Amino acid sequence: MSPSPVLLTPSVLDSPASTTAGSDFAPLLRSINAAHLLDRRRVLYGAQITLVLLAYAAGWWLFAAVGNSWYQLLVAVGLGVLFTQAAFVGHDAGHQQIARTKKVNDRLGLITGNLLVGLSYGWWVDEHNKHHARPNEVGYDPDIGDGVITFLPSQATARSGRVESFIAAHQAWLFFPLLTLEGLNLHVQSTGWLRATTIRRYRRIELLLLGLHGALYLSAVFYVLPPSKALAFIAVQQAAWGLYMGCSFAPNHKGMPTVAIGEKLDFLRRQVLTTRNVRGGMFTDFALGGLNYQIEHHLFPNMPRANLRHAQPLVRAYCTEHAVLYTEVGLFASYAAALRHLNSIGEPLRLARSG
Repeated sequence: MSPSPVLLTPSVLDSPASTTAGSDFAPLLRSINAAHLLDRRRVLYGAQITLVLLAYAAGWWLFAAVGNSWYQLLVAVGLGVLFTQAAFVGHDAGHQQIARTKKVNDRLGLITGNLLVGLSYGWWVDEHNKHHARPNEVGYDPDIGDGVITFLPSQATARSGRVESFIAAHQAWLFFPLLTLEGLNLHVQSTGWLRATTIRRYRRIELLLLGLHGALYLSAVFYVLPPSKALAFIAVQQAAWGLYMGCSFAPNHKGMPTVAIGEKLDFLRRQVLTTRNVRGGMFTDFALGGLNYQIEHHLFPNMPRANLRHAQPLVRAYCTEHAVLYTEVGLFASYAAALRHLNSIGEPLRLARSG
């Protein structure tokens, strides 16, 4: 059993092993290739994408069938789940996991991201690639950048406003409630990025698809429901989507060691030591879109989702052989570790306020 990450101090890595040459990754890559785990799973992905699209269409059919009723709030939760499942497909397309050509993967990403979810595929790929290149590295990884939630002590101590310092001080308790706003945040960031980025591939197509998504979404909701129920439906649906998205990505790196600016790490250790896997079975694999195999995903970003669980024994054994800490815990333990980290970051602010 792998050591629990809750015993780790989420601080800068300073192990002498962190300077080992990058060639440590090459033998693992050869074994993964020999097992054909980087081969495309087009038939399986075809079936999976078909099911997601059918479920998405069925969700909106149910919305029309239920009509003017407060039961629509239950439908809103279901559509929040379906938005996230569609986003998982866009995530895989962005990593070029699905089809052999970038063109096909990009088209899938544009359809699932921009049209079905209202999330810019280009913005997502840009931000996510930065994260994959330098996970948990201070000053580079946008996932630990300065935002509403603080992930680094320096971010927390910089909070000076009454509201923002209160949020930072109590962010462990506020984390899940704040995730209900993540859907809105993704919409805003997507639109802002496309408006500010004038020279980008697919920019016009992305703007068109985002506009089409917004027009169809709002037209359907306000056509079927009166204003009060429509606004309630939108609030619940977007909150469910944001919460589910946040809960899918939060267990992977939050509370794991961070890398200081200028610290040298080889590829293997950079990806493994800053990352946490979530233990579970088929339900966990489905619910988290394969992101529970985060270590394998970071080492092999273009590996098809269905192959990650087959790669795990090879990666775990290789890490054990090379004395590289491989962290894997249960789902609730992963959330607990992340919340403990957020709580520790906010502690100085709480002490200052109480003093």
